[in-house]
Amino acid sequence: MNTISCIIADDEPIARQILESYIKQVPGLELVGVCKDAFEVIDILSKKEVSLLFLDINMPKLSGISLLKTMLNRPEVIITTAYPEYALEGFELSVTDYLLKPFSLERFIQAIVKVQQKQQVALPREEKQFIEKKEAAIFIKSDKKIIRLLIDDIVYIEAYGNYIKIFSDRMILSPQTLSDFLAKLPEEYFIRIHKSYIINIHKLQQIEGNQLLMNDGSALPVSKSYKKILLQKIEENS
Repeated sequence: MNTISCIIADDEPIARQILESYIKQVPGLELVGVCKDAFEVIDILSKKEVSLLFLDINMPKLSGISLLKTMLNRPEVIITTAYPEYALEGFELSVTDYLLKPFSLERFIQAIVKVQQKQQVALPREEKQFIEKKEAAIFIKSDKKIIRLLIDDIVYIEAYGNYIKIFSDRMILSPQTLSDFLAKLPEEYFIRIHKSYIINIHKLQQIEGNQLLMNDGSALPVSKSYKKILLQKIEENS
């Protein structure tokens, strides 16, 4: 049996402790992260391959349901909550199971069995996208705010010291590196063209020499090494 790597997302310490205890008792489960809010989940998923997420609904900053609605590629999800009224919405979002607190070890194991059964017939990860990419969104920290931005609206991203500028129908300044942000974006949409620029390839209008024209009218430089990769990607998608 393949090991199932999992993370816990719950703002209640006791709930996290119970889940950790249950996970330790079930062979084949490997706990790789414990989160107090949705943004810690996003951070872990950007760095690690995770098979299963135990997700509470009522969390600070961003609810579990809101998190699910923004995720491009996601692991199997088991919702753990004290609120039965969210069950229908949870299953409409294709979660694997819905555990009402307090739940027993036996009920927990039943949920894990469902995950194991789904993995046996699972499609490749890249084919298991939660929602259409044009509706997918990403949350961005900017000036003490958290902004929801549709992936498909992003035209390009520019490095700006310890920040990045994200250009869509507006410019958003966010405190992170270009490389870190690229790791959160779908590869089929975004590609690096220069040490200072990432573009949404679907917003590219024209290539002329070492300059790219985007559909918002922006002209961006493309370095020689990145241009070769860009042309290969265009060839693959043509």
